[in-house]
Amino acid sequence: MSYIITGKAKAGNTYDAIVIGSGISGGWAAKEFCEKGLKTLVLERGRNVEHVKDYPTAMKEQWEFPHRMEIPPQIRNQNPILDKCYAWNESTDHFFVKDEEHPYIQKKPFHWIKGYQVGGKSLMWARMTQRWSDLDFEANAKDGYGVDWPIRYKDIAPWYSYVEKFVGVTGNKDGIPHLPDGEFLPPFEMNCLEKHVKATIEERFEERHLIIGRRANHTERVGNRGPCMKRDRCYRGCPLGGYFSSNSATIPAAIATGNLTLRPDSVVHSIIYDEESGKATGVRVIDTHTKEMMEYYSKVVFVNASTINSTLILMNSTSSRFPNGLGNDSGQLGKNLMDHNYEGAVSGQHDGFKDGYYDGKRPVATYIPRFRNVGNDKRTDYVRGFSFSFEALRSPGNMEGIDAPFGADFKNGLFRLGSWHGGMGGMGEMLPYEENQMTLSKEETDQWGMPLVEFNCDFKDNEYKMLDDIVNSGAEMLEAAGFKNIKTRIRKKGIGLGIHEMGTARMGRDPKTSVLNGNNQLHAVKNVFVTDGSCMTSGACQNPSITYMALTARAVDFAVSELKKRNL
Repeated sequence: MSYIITGKAKAGNTYDAIVIGSGISGGWAAKEFCEKGLKTLVLERGRNVEHVKDYPTAMKEQWEFPHRMEIPPQIRNQNPILDKCYAWNESTDHFFVKDEEHPYIQKKPFHWIKGYQVGGKSLMWARMTQRWSDLDFEANAKDGYGVDWPIRYKDIAPWYSYVEKFVGVTGNKDGIPHLPDGEFLPPFEMNCLEKHVKATIEERFEERHLIIGRRANHTERVGNRGPCMKRDRCYRGCPLGGYFSSNSATIPAAIATGNLTLRPDSVVHSIIYDEESGKATGVRVIDTHTKEMMEYYSKVVFVNASTINSTLILMNSTSSRFPNGLGNDSGQLGKNLMDHNYEGAVSGQHDGFKDGYYDGKRPVATYIPRFRNVGNDKRTDYVRGFSFSFEALRSPGNMEGIDAPFGADFKNGLFRLGSWHGGMGGMGEMLPYEENQMTLSKEETDQWGMPLVEFNCDFKDNEYKMLDDIVNSGAEMLEAAGFKNIKTRIRKKGIGLGIHEMGTARMGRDPKTSVLNGNNQLHAVKNVFVTDGSCMTSGACQNPSITYMALTARAVDFAVSELKKRNL
């Protein structure tokens, strides 16, 4: 395809903008720059993946896979980190990076789940899209953890609306102040048991709500995408465009302008800094196959390689002006690493609603927004709060009273509906701790000559006290709704499996305590912007991806304005 560079950079290797990474935030940066008329180079370290063409398992049935979608034990044993990821199976294997392909060092357990291809992890994300509110943007300032965000909800609200209209987000306007409503497609419908749980919770518990999830699956056609057919195969890539990904949405929009140049198989080594001008002039790139180093140049650089790799690039971009990494005057680069706490869950069985069922495999669960430390529901043993994802399902087969998995009784049992089950998964906020950090190894390198990342990160007392509350309050709600055989689980598998790594190049008001300003610029290098998860100053308990998208669109708008003024 003409928009892809596969060979060595040539004489014409200068662009208006360079975007590092093609995932959720990088795709948005590409779209916005290209639609504003800038010749834009997108660098992606992984292979090219084209929408529809490169989704090899999207239409396969379970029995068509050699191992019925299970990863064989030998491969699991070779990938102890990846094996902990909920979305990895035989149908999605091709989108995940194996442990040995890009190793790293765990001083304390941090499970880094990677997807190296055009589109990045936008192909495999869970698609939950909740806005933040000032409850989140003001939290650091109020309780003293971390530093104050340099923005508030009013600064980002119009950009949430802007990206939601293009993304296609389903949901209800629920009128919950600390979970602002957005620009929604019609919602998916709750099933009968979920409606019962909603009624019970909202009657029995003050300030608790159960709503249908807000998700980037399309109940109506969005441009030429969708609608979602409720096949529950999203992680394989959707040939229908029934959910938002870079591959189905932002990258095609960028291609349509004629302004995009996409170079896959490109590991960014570092950003080139010119000491005389005080600006970045471009990037150094290693071809993943030939290991050849080359350089590309631009007026502005957006770093969107996903939190860990973005910070790795900045830390590896050293000079006499920045011996500890580009823009790292504060010493905060690599610190304040966060993820969400998904360690607590609750489940149970319900004996009612024997005459009820549902249609298809709905791609969205219901959602219980944060209620702790909101309004009158205060705790004194920990700060911040958590949310829940809740889903009720009915077993498709009733094996009660059947002794063996064969014969006529077994066959008939498969066609009878079983009992209802419900599960709540907690999502707790993790505080930004300076000592939770990533650093670069001084001795070990990967196959491209880049230093290995070292992680030293763990949950602390606040997260564990919150975790106890997660399972206790979840069990309390299921019991109130009439569930039986309620089980709670705290798994303590380690940080990273939320796949919401954030915070290692945080935004802030003061250059002495943060890396980026309120426009996502490096304080010290004004033509370098970072808008992926590394920019986050706190983690909240909402899924962060729609916030990355809004921050990216906002930052590109600012950058283009500054370019026109010749300020960059």
